[in-house]
Amino acid sequence: MAADPTPPPPSPALVTKAKRIRVLLTDVDGVWTDGRLYYFPGPSGDLVETKGSTAIDGMALRWWHGAGHISGVISGRDAPGITHRCQMLGVKYIFQGHLDKIEPWEKICAEAGVEDDEVCYMGDDLPDTPLLRRAGLGVAVQNARQEVKSVADYVTITPGGQGALREVIELIMQARGEWTSILQKYGLDG
Repeated sequence: MAADPTPPPPSPALVTKAKRIRVLLTDVDGVWTDGRLYYFPGPSGDLVETKGSTAIDGMALRWWHGAGHISGVISGRDAPGITHRCQMLGVKYIFQGHLDKIEPWEKICAEAGVEDDEVCYMGDDLPDTPLLRRAGLGVAVQNARQEVKSVADYVTITPGGQGALREVIELIMQARGEWTSILQKYGLDG
């Protein structure tokens, strides 16, 4: 993994958007992971799909949930390993196998009792663009398609699968005044 890049200070407009966020929704492949898929023989001889994600994104999700916030994934692919990882990290909403992501978005917003402008969505590819446009804070990861970056409110400096989720959670929690308590928890000055 690359060195820890420090994003530039967010603009006042970005901070205003981030302060409103109560729910964090993301795509999986290309955001939680670098988008690569690996296939290995399973115990029964069938191929088993695996993906890699970074522990720093998982830690950031735990801080997000610990602050009382909700998260979810809306992915075009269906992978049992993602279900397991999401459950392990306390992700409340898990929608997989949805290339059209509007219906899961609407279900999540209705159940969570939030408006579009209270949701951050992170994506990397064309199926994510409708949600990036609807979200109060639409985020494209550094490795996203250029068309996707062009509709995002923010583009991470960190690629998907290498801490982009952590970057965005930290950005939102800083805007909401919640990051200092995370630092203090570990004996650091906020």
